[in-house]
Amino acid sequence: MNHPSKMHNLFITFLIMFFSCTKPSSALRGGVLVGSWKPIPDITDPTVISIGKFAIYEHNKESHVSLKFAKVIKGDQQVVAGMNYNLTITASDRGVRKNYVALVWDKPWLKFRKLVSFKGPV
Repeated sequence: MNHPSKMHNLFITFLIMFFSCTKPSSALRGGVLVGSWKPIPDITDPTVISIGKFAIYEHNKESHVSLKFAKVIKGDQQVVAGMNYNLTITASDRGVRKNYVALVWDKPWLKFRKLVSFKGPV
């Protein structure tokens, strides 16, 4: 009668080992699915505004233009090794407001930001 108890213990040991050695298949971090794009709930958040201004500044530096940041009008974010921000930004080009789309990769704990792409006017 001792045999079923040993099998039960082996089964429990196997389950513990299996679940401690595998990663969750959905790659969840804090309830957010890594890699999926989600709408930014508050585009007036200071961090979002800062990232929008950064995108305009970097684009101006790279392209030798002088767009002036006006506002972020919409955006999505994606959890990666940090956060990707896909923002639609209104900026003035010689007094005429136009919309642009910028993708910025942000790792705030490393004080790292990179303009990945900038398109527009759109």
